[in-house]
Amino acid sequence: MNLKSLLAKPFANYIYKQIQKSKQTAVHDQEEIFKNLVKAAKATEFGKDHDFEHINSYEDFKRQVPIRDYEQLKSYIEKIKQGKQNVLWKGKPIYFAKTSGTTSGVKYIPITKDSIPNHINTARNALLCYMAESGNYDFANGKMIFLSGSPELERVADIPTGRLSGIVNHHIPKYLRGNQLPSYETNCIEDWETKLDKIVDETSNQNMTLISGIPPWMQMYFDRLKEKTGKTIAELFPKFSVMVYGGVNFEPYRAKLFDTIGKKIDSIETFPASEGFFAFQDSQTEKGLLLNTCSGIFFEFVPAAEIFNETPTRLSLKDVKVGENYALIINNNAGLWGYNIGDTVKFVSTNPYRLVVSGRTKHYISAFGEHVIGEEVEQALMKAAAEENLHITEFTVAPFVSSGDGKSYHEWFIEFETSPVNLESFRHKVDNYLREKNVYYDDLISGNILDILKISPIRKNGFIDYMKSIGKLGGQNKVPRLSNDRKLADALQEFLVK
Repeated sequence: MNLKSLLAKPFANYIYKQIQKSKQTAVHDQEEIFKNLVKAAKATEFGKDHDFEHINSYEDFKRQVPIRDYEQLKSYIEKIKQGKQNVLWKGKPIYFAKTSGTTSGVKYIPITKDSIPNHINTARNALLCYMAESGNYDFANGKMIFLSGSPELERVADIPTGRLSGIVNHHIPKYLRGNQLPSYETNCIEDWETKLDKIVDETSNQNMTLISGIPPWMQMYFDRLKEKTGKTIAELFPKFSVMVYGGVNFEPYRAKLFDTIGKKIDSIETFPASEGFFAFQDSQTEKGLLLNTCSGIFFEFVPAAEIFNETPTRLSLKDVKVGENYALIINNNAGLWGYNIGDTVKFVSTNPYRLVVSGRTKHYISAFGEHVIGEEVEQALMKAAAEENLHITEFTVAPFVSSGDGKSYHEWFIEFETSPVNLESFRHKVDNYLREKNVYYDDLISGNILDILKISPIRKNGFIDYMKSIGKLGGQNKVPRLSNDRKLADALQEFLVK
């Protein structure tokens, strides 16, 4: 056993035991974090505006602090950008994580001295839990890709500012620097395809043991490696044993990724965002991601159907139920209060608290009252594809509202690795599985209000070309699974199979 893997073993076992203990104290830990957050922020501008001095319970907090998204918190962020201190949290942030917004353009998410450990330590803990459970310590000896945005940071109000992945790159422990690829210079390349080619050049002859990134990025990387070398990933990297991913549901990509790799390897799912590192896969045998209940974040949960209500139901951890779809709300030691991150989750267990990411609050289809969410379309498509041994490269779904005599329907834009033998039969199969998943959709079909879904095949690399055309190829950018309008659908028309 190499020195690094030898040293990792006792530390991994220590952290693993600590996490096992925290599973039993999750509700208590959340209550303590809530008290500490409110106490620490009493003297901030936000705390004074919302009378934190007189918040003595979670019920008080819900009355005083409304649920907000970035747009509604933006006025406080702007004050920080102007140089003010003690606005959302004591002092000023040590970083701004810059990320894409929906209506506001760029969002600036504060990261403080108190909140940075949440990002760094949770990523570390995910790997250490895997080591302790699996007994696989050897990957620590090889080369690892931690794909990040450019680590070059600009300054906003003298606060270092950049992509979260680029910020985290500065905090990779020294003992892992020698294992890390690609090089700093390559990571600083902004153009995605140029960067990808350089990554391939730097890694194709290396002893890669761990590769991390969002699944579409990893698929592009693997495809480019195969094009260059003519070998499977398993042949190129015989000691590649761990794949770390997050950002999108893995299932639509699983079959093709493992086919490209050429062997089954372990994978670790994570749930990070600029606003915090919320959950991670702590077990290779249990379903779901362990909620990060003792890392400076107090979580709230709103039934997803109520998230846009004026006064939605707000639950703390002790009141959540398995199988319910919740919008995830966070309060943290970076100064985000009642913050709607835009993701929905479902608990698969409450002992311990494990969840799956079920979709986005704004990525759903309910043009006809069907309330279809991302989890449902992904499961319907993957079940049908598995039965016909099809690999799906990418897909998205949008409503088509008929203006004439014909009925409206859902239009599915799918890029197939290999086309179905019978597309008509396949679309009926997908439609039936979606009807099984969603009773509202089933009622609309059986009531002859909607026609069954239509599939519009996208040409090879069509989604890549579309993302390139809008300047969002690579990195953490991803195609939304669902839209409630036709903007994306209309843009994809030029990428259809002719």
